[in-house]
Amino acid sequence: MADERPHPARDERFEARNETHLERADRNFAELLQELRVTQTGVQILFAFLLTLAFTPRFPDLDSVQRATYVTTLLLAVLAAALFTAPAALHRSLFQQSAKPAIVRVSSRLAGVGLAVLMPAFAGSVLLVVDVTLGRAAGVAACAGTLLVCLFLWGLLPKLVGRSGRDGGSSTPSPSPARARGESPVRAPADPLP
Repeated sequence: MADERPHPARDERFEARNETHLERADRNFAELLQELRVTQTGVQILFAFLLTLAFTPRFPDLDSVQRATYVTTLLLAVLAAALFTAPAALHRSLFQQSAKPAIVRVSSRLAGVGLAVLMPAFAGSVLLVVDVTLGRAAGVAACAGTLLVCLFLWGLLPKLVGRSGRDGGSSTPSPSPARARGESPVRAPADPLP
């Protein structure tokens, strides 16, 4: 089945930005870094919470399931932090080597995997805290609820918004400034981010 997603070079609803391939890569990398700044703060707070948890007076009282949940969640938080900081390391390693489009593509994938890892880290931390405070059944329910909320907000909602943006767009696209002047608009290369 053919891909039905609109393509900027073929769909009149997309406004040409009149930017070069490298300008687009620079813009996409800046936008990705802004997204990562938001996520890294959450990961840092979670990681700090988990690190300090082992030094609390109640920690020795945890049962084997709670300890396993703690260690797994801690390791997931570390992995998420590594994935979210990897784009900066990648950029630093390849700085001024004309690799910006590749850096953007790889960094985008790393951020996506980071979100996928962060989801069970959030759920595991909720499982641990609710299990300790209210019991195992409540912990499992809270964990499942956390996973569902993350799946909806990070997975399903973007698909719904993307679909409504494609379906709900106006039937008569607003003309680009170039088209309004009777010129043929210049098209930038496709956005390298998925």
